[in-house]
Amino acid sequence: MHVSCISCGIEDLLEFSKNYDEVFLEFLSRFDDGLVSENGISENLKDEGIVRDENEIKKMIGKNKPDVITEAILYSKKDYISEYKILKNPEPKMGCKVDEMGLEGEVTKYLKEIQINQFYKFQEEAIKEIVFGENVIIEAPTASGKTEAFLIPVIQKIKNSAVARSVFAVFVYPTKALARDQYPKIQNFTDKIGINVRVFDGDTKQTERREILENPPHILITNFDVIHYHLWHQTKFASILTTLKILVVDEAHVYSGIFGSNVHYIIKRLKRICSNKIQFVAASATLADAKEFCEKLFDVKMKVIHGSGKKGQTDFVMLFPSLRTQRALMVDLTKRLTEKNHKTMVFNNSHLNSELLAIQAKKQRVNIKVHRAGLMANYRRSVEKEFKGGSLQAISCTPTLELGIDVGNVDGVISSTIPVNRLIQRIGRAARKGQRGYAFLALGNDPISQYYKNHPDDYFEDVERIYIDPKNPFVEEFQVLSMACDKPISKHELKEHKDVINYHLGEGNLVLYHNRIIPNFDKIGSMLNEYSIRGIGKSIDIFLNERKVGDRILPIALEELHKDAIYFLAGIRYRVKEFWYPEKNYAKLERIPKDYPYYTKALTEEWPTIEAVYEKRKVFGIEVSFCKLHIKKQVYGYVNIELGQDVTQGERVLLDEPLEYDFITKGIVFHAPRPLKEIQNAEDQDYTEASGYHATEHVVIEGSNMITGGVSQDLGGISLGTSGLIFIYDGAIGGNGASRALYDRFEKALERSMFIIKECPCQNESGCPRCTFSYRCGNNNEFLHKHSSLEILQRINSGEKTELVDPTEGDRPLV
Repeated sequence: MHVSCISCGIEDLLEFSKNYDEVFLEFLSRFDDGLVSENGISENLKDEGIVRDENEIKKMIGKNKPDVITEAILYSKKDYISEYKILKNPEPKMGCKVDEMGLEGEVTKYLKEIQINQFYKFQEEAIKEIVFGENVIIEAPTASGKTEAFLIPVIQKIKNSAVARSVFAVFVYPTKALARDQYPKIQNFTDKIGINVRVFDGDTKQTERREILENPPHILITNFDVIHYHLWHQTKFASILTTLKILVVDEAHVYSGIFGSNVHYIIKRLKRICSNKIQFVAASATLADAKEFCEKLFDVKMKVIHGSGKKGQTDFVMLFPSLRTQRALMVDLTKRLTEKNHKTMVFNNSHLNSELLAIQAKKQRVNIKVHRAGLMANYRRSVEKEFKGGSLQAISCTPTLELGIDVGNVDGVISSTIPVNRLIQRIGRAARKGQRGYAFLALGNDPISQYYKNHPDDYFEDVERIYIDPKNPFVEEFQVLSMACDKPISKHELKEHKDVINYHLGEGNLVLYHNRIIPNFDKIGSMLNEYSIRGIGKSIDIFLNERKVGDRILPIALEELHKDAIYFLAGIRYRVKEFWYPEKNYAKLERIPKDYPYYTKALTEEWPTIEAVYEKRKVFGIEVSFCKLHIKKQVYGYVNIELGQDVTQGERVLLDEPLEYDFITKGIVFHAPRPLKEIQNAEDQDYTEASGYHATEHVVIEGSNMITGGVSQDLGGISLGTSGLIFIYDGAIGGNGASRALYDRFEKALERSMFIIKECPCQNESGCPRCTFSYRCGNNNEFLHKHSSLEILQRINSGEKTELVDPTEGDRPLV
């Protein structure tokens, strides 16, 4: 821990402790003994690997010429520079001239009007393949010309063969905001050529809806939520979709987890009701497994076409905040860029972090606002407009702004730790107009950041893997009901879902009528109305002054909206004054003083039960199984954490009545070997053993983060007392594929976890935020033993054998 005085410059480096007061007393005692000098501790810092030596920085810079901002950051005395490079996008490969493509005369004429005389190579390939009728994935960065690559061939096909007043193509976007953002760009093109395009979503006015239904456009822009709703309600909108010939899905990489599993079925349902065979086109950011993922999503064979971004140059720095918190580093970077009038986007990994960062940046007089999911749409639109217009200098956002929404010129991108392909997607926003851009990856005070600090090359190899789980039993049950609502199921059809169909017939949800299976609407109508394709489970509505200001899905809502929780909304903190659950499912907020020093974090307890084992395998020597789990969750209290502190511990407060929730999910379970050496040397043997398993559970989840494509936020974990049983499960009800991604790559996760603990220099028995602590820990980061965990992971990696055992009564679950 670093203690310093801004006024006189004295500073000292001390061993980490959970108790700040102890550290400060130790500092005062060292000061009195003359062990603290005013000359600073820069030499010590270099020896300890806390900051880089200036010669190392010079070597890293080499022949590059960083500008003033980048240079000042590189020679910072508060952070360890893990990597510096200039990212140069070469000139993209050019394809044929527009005249040589054999397109309709009007199309060629319009392209020349907007100064497009030649296609990029990937656009040429995409146009040819789509016109020919192939199912295509266009994989290219933001702002590289993806839209033209699918729009032009669709227009060409409409000109060749479309029937008037029938829908030929549907363009699907993941959000209404992105659809509305892209609509004018598409409309400018189609209007010139006499092709009708309309948007149909939740914001479409009644008069416009009537026009669309009476006079269907050639191209319809919508989202999967709208398609799902209208299909199962058998509306007139559903009937105009039956003529569909091409389905274009933009930002296809968004459809992972539960949302993607639902979309897989909605596409299957479209195939059932359409009179033609549908041609599929997916446009996506760069992915490691785009072909495998899209083929699973669409359930057809597809061809990948790779594009590259526009020419540009970006200064890229990966920094590890040695002597400050990650948030303090991100605020400092934001301030440095905005002071020089650089428009800056700051990406955070959670909505809490986006709010906290904006609060701290505003205190430093940075002109910044929050943009995240869960805020009302009109507020988000106003933030986008202000940023694009130049009256707002910085946005603190979550991945909602990763999609292709046009927020105008961006000079700098600051990001917390995310998979490299998503970082490249974010960096694509900087220097879009060919000027120099800035990109900073601010590593955090967490295990995976500690690992990348020491192994920066691995970061560039850990490309995200996205996943869906079409066999999620809850998704399958709901979607089979929806299929019966779309159109009666004939007896010979949907053989792959026969078990689910028989289950619904037995429950009376479906009925056999004249040899066809039809829905029992009276029984299932309300179930389907409550179902959200973006996540399973009910949500809690949030009210302020009797007006709805947002919502939060269960079970996470129990942790964030319990009575007296501090809840963040658009850069302002509120206290939850009323929380009605499970009867009414709402929370009421009240304002708190601006200088209130705390925010809250829930204390939770969970108990797992294995319902069924799907698969088993040996990893090194330990037995690991992938199974169906029943999780019983309880929120029994919370801790107050001081604003600006990253150490996830605080004073405990117990709730009058615990909040309970239980759900079915999927996950993995393994039996860790006993840390016998640590147990033999311990005063409290049970504590040492249980705390070792708990620390191992933390580090395996946090450390596997990038191997599985940044899914650790989708995972929960439980270690059961001294049994050695460790459970890692999908946080989504029914499972979302995250634990499956970890199960498939478990060897690498266990190896990396061992290095994280081994390489962390802290001497603290329980470890520190950079090795064993987790900001999601439901036990206030107590019951952790670093040395015990290291022994467990070394035993696993050296091949020690274990078999799975049954949990025993009395084992305390640590989460």
